[in-house]
Order: sequence, then C-alpha cells, then structure tokens
Amino acid sequence: MAKLDISKIDTINVGIVGHIDHGKTTLLYRLSGKWADTHSEELKRGITIKLGYADALIRKEGNKLTTDPKSAGEPIRYVTFVDAPGHEMLMATMLSGAAIMDAALLVIAADEGIKAQTREHLVALKAKNINNIIIVQNKIDLVSKDEAIKNYDEIKKFVKGTIAQDAPVIPISAQQGVNIEKLLEALCKIKIDRKPTDDKPIFFVVRSFDINRPGSEIKELHGGILGGALKSGKLKVGDEIEIKPGHCYKKQGIYHYEPIKSRIVSIKKGVFNISEASPGGSLAIETELDPSLTKADSLSGSVASLVGLLPDIVDSLKMEFTLFDEIIGSDKHEKIEEIKVNEMLMLSINTSITVGHVTNVHNNVAALSLKIPVVPIKGESVGIARNFKGHWRLIGFGKIC
Repeated sequence: MAKLDISKIDTINVGIVGHIDHGKTTLLYRLSGKWADTHSEELKRGITIKLGYADALIRKEGNKLTTDPKSAGEPIRYVTFVDAPGHEMLMATMLSGAAIMDAALLVIAADEGIKAQTREHLVALKAKNINNIIIVQNKIDLVSKDEAIKNYDEIKKFVKGTIAQDAPVIPISAQQGVNIEKLLEALCKIKIDRKPTDDKPIFFVVRSFDINRPGSEIKELHGGILGGALKSGKLKVGDEIEIKPGHCYKKQGIYHYEPIKSRIVSIKKGVFNISEASPGGSLAIETELDPSLTKADSLSGSVASLVGLLPDIVDSLKMEFTLFDEIIGSDKHEKIEEIKVNEMLMLSINTSITVGHVTNVHNNVAALSLKIPVVPIKGESVGIARNFKGHWRLIGFGKIC
C-alpha cells in the first residue's frame, strides 16, 4: 500500500460551536475518536475552557463514509475540528478559534432548543465572516418524533434571515452514533474559496507550548511549538519566520512586545509530518525557539510569516464597523447604542483579543488606542464586544481599514 501523502488531500478547519452542554465535545469524539477536554480544570468542571482540537480523515468505503482510522478506503477530505467553549464567560476564546475556521457545525440540542449562547455563537460566526455552516440537531434520542419536528421548525425560524438561513439541518444523536454518516456527507460538500498559494504566508497562532518532558536528554529536546492555521501562502521546513507581536515582557511596570525570529524545524498536520504546508487544517510548527518562549500559550494571538513580510505591530488602528440591532446573549431585548468616544471595547483581531479605547468615531469608522498591540492585516474581520454588567457581549463586527 502506497504511503498516504496528507498534504495532497483537501483539508478544512471546522469549528464545533453552540450552547454549553448541547453535546459539542461528545460529537467531536464521535467524529474523531478523541476527547478534546484534556485540560485538568475542564475534566473537573465538565465544560470546554480552552480550544480543543482533533483531526479526522474522511474515507469512502464502498458506498459509505467513515472516519474509522482502521479503514483502508479512499481518502476524501481531511478535517481539523476546533471545539469552542459554549459558556458565555469564554466568548473571547470562541472568537479566537473562529479566526481559523473555514466552516462551522452549530450544535443545538433537540431537548433544549435555542439558547442564549446558540444566538451569540451564530452572530460570532457572522462577525468572523464564517458563512459555511451546518446545523446539527443533536440529542434526538431524548425526544419524541413530534418534539424533534417542532424543534426543527424552531431552528428554521431562528436562522431565517441570517447567514445560516440555507444551512442544512441534520438530526443526530452523538451519544448513540446515529446519523453521523449524513453529517460526514455534508462536511464533504463544503466548498472553500482559498487564497492563491503564491500570496505571502500568514499563519495565525492559536496555541503555543513546550512538548519536552522533565528530565529529557539534551539530544532529545525539541524547540518551541506554534499551533494554529495557515490562512494564505505556503510555509516549508527550513523557512526563516518572524512572529509578531512576539515575546511579551515587563520592564519598569510596563509591558513590552518584541518580535522574534526563528526557523521551522518540522511541520505536523495531526499525526502526519509534512515538509510544506498550504492553507487548510490546523498545524503544529516546531521552531528553534527556546521552549520557555512558547510554553503556556505565551505566543497565542501572534501572527507568523516569512521574515520581513508582516506589517509593523500597532497600538492603535481604524476599523469600519456594523452594529447589531440588539444585544445578543441577553434575555432582555436591549437596543445597542452607537459607539461613543472614550468607551472601551473588546476586539477580536486575528486570533488575539485586545481592549480598545475609542478616540474618534465618524461615519461608521472608529479609531481606537489598544491595550495590547496587534498585527494589522487590512480587511481582516474584527469581532466587537461591549461590557454589560460585567459580561462582554457582542455588539457588532468590523474590518481593519
């Protein structure tokens, strides 16, 4: 049997989003065979706190599709799943994950229906320009046929007039493994418009970590790892890269950011080693960096590219914005007021989260000074949130001018 070249297989990043406890993590396990909640606090509390990742290779075996790793069927599509937290307090994490998604599964439990975070996650997908959506009507084993049909009608009413208006609604039971093949069929039908691979490479860093175990021999040590997705261009083993904003350090009570350079030692897509990466799927890039620079997600939110190609980091920017009609995620139908000078907004830019102080507003264009600097990629989408009674709520979306 010929060795599988994973770099030749069509690959997409698919987010799994929705209200807490609607079965997202169980669905991820059913699709990939992996539990994404490996963080100790997540296991203790039973919710997703950090972004979880799992990969699956969809194969065609006879007339059926499967993600069984033992299958020898024809490879159809490689999928990286991003499990986003559903809890309202973790919306910033969800927005960071949305920056690398090509498509999303919006999970709605048939026994509970549309909830606050269901609505908020749908508008978050709009804010990050994710238009390929599949609605997963989960837990159909817990309701009667009539209740399932009623819930389906509620879902269709809920998405009418939204980016998910024409999205397929697929009834499943993740717990029992019912109708998973129909979901795989829908995943294989998603079409993604890719930027040309001769564009400059833009790699969004979502996670960064140290994979070395205590007591490892020096010859067995690995450099720091960057986890994320390549949005455009190509990167290959041996490339010299630059990471911005980069290393954060505190001096005389003030935080400073220093871009750092390194070389790519290896690239992994799931369990597969590849020599060259193109857009599609999540990647783990091993660098020559001291692992102390990448441990504990210290470089998450950064952007990487070939040396000299990224714009300078900025602590102020202008964005064109559009506001929603009312606050999403609140039980009350509160109208969203216009953005005002001197107010503070939370901004999701690339995979980073920063807080901006509004310095000027004119004709739906706002100028802001930023608490945490960012890499301004012109035209990139921005999620905008405002603090309401201690909770950050999405109020609109924008793009960098």
